[in-house]
Amino acid sequence: MKRRHFLAATTAGLGASSLALAQARYPERAIRLLVPFAPGGDGDVMGRIWAKYATSLSGGASIFVENKAGAGGVIGASEVARAKPDGYTLLLGTTTTQIVNPLASTNPAYDPIKDFEMIGSVSVNPTCIIVTPSLPVKSLAELIAHAKTHALSYGSAGPGTITNLTGEMFKHFAGKLPIQHVPYKGGGPAMQDLIAGHVPMITPILSSAVLAQHRAGKARILAVNSAQRLKVAPDIPTAAESGLSAMLVPVFNALFLPAAAPRPVAEALRALAQRVQDDSEFGKEVEKSGAEVLKMSDPDKFLRAEVARWSDVIKMTQFKIG
Repeated sequence: MKRRHFLAATTAGLGASSLALAQARYPERAIRLLVPFAPGGDGDVMGRIWAKYATSLSGGASIFVENKAGAGGVIGASEVARAKPDGYTLLLGTTTTQIVNPLASTNPAYDPIKDFEMIGSVSVNPTCIIVTPSLPVKSLAELIAHAKTHALSYGSAGPGTITNLTGEMFKHFAGKLPIQHVPYKGGGPAMQDLIAGHVPMITPILSSAVLAQHRAGKARILAVNSAQRLKVAPDIPTAAESGLSAMLVPVFNALFLPAAAPRPVAEALRALAQRVQDDSEFGKEVEKSGAEVLKMSDPDKFLRAEVARWSDVIKMTQFKIG
């Protein structure tokens, strides 16, 4: 399939407007997938996996990843919200950018519902609790006991991120521990500082890179914040197994367009996202990274449920930004 046929093939039956746009040969240039976090974190990993398969399955379109980190994903997400809605700028949106940050901000930079259109889902995976191997703890229970008698800090991917909220949830559910938050500009930089010994604990989203550091002995994952142990790492216990049953932090990655994108363009991209999701090799690569392919029948219902779930957690932990 040649690039000039991408829209026509994926929007068949949508009417005269789609045919007119098909004649305009969308896409005529590369499509940018903006990841609003630094390289090396879960969003970056998932964005690059998706872009690779989307490019392969599009029949000729080129989709590339651009990282735009800062302010817990707000800088990158805001750029996409303001971008020209022509189908050439996509957002790898997450639980952080589309749910937590807007809910916890006193003055949100964008409306995650009005300013974006969800066109597809990518993956879901949990956050985890990691310590530097030099810290004298080998379980979550030992970490909690240590934090009660020693000064401790934790690193996150930035203020207002789901990893920041994970740290605050841990402090709250473990008995309101006096652990200091150290924000970074992404999960990658936080992991680098953990390995270097600059921060004793981090609460990142699980990824293949995180697992690699754990298996190399450069970091120690004490628990994953999921309902059950992961297939990719069955040796790592869940936080619930250590008594913290409320520590459930599933994190989604999904694809968003700026609002008001032409309907045929949105439908073409939605069809491409579905092809990627249905590809078995894509699924295998996602699972190797420590995640699962996220499938949903009703994106609006899914987002509403996430808003309700995290609203309760944010109120309980009194999590605020700005």
